Amino acid sequence: MSTQTLKDSHYKVIGYIETKSDGSQVGKDAHYKVKGYYDPKTHQTKDVHYKVVGHGNLLASLITST
Repeated sequence: MSTQTLKDSHYKVIGYIETKSDGSQVGKDAHYKVKGYYDPKTHQTKDVHYKVVGHGNLLASLITST
């Protein structure tokens, strides 16, 4: 598993994207609270309740939105 750290323009950590060995990803905010999931097989991003929010990888948008 690899982790990408997302930072704002002032280098403050705003979230993390963890990539699993199968390519799926989990987006978490700065407090490690899960914000959503991305499945590369279906090309869908889902929110924390597994509701589809869009096609393609939109995790960064989920993390930065309030």
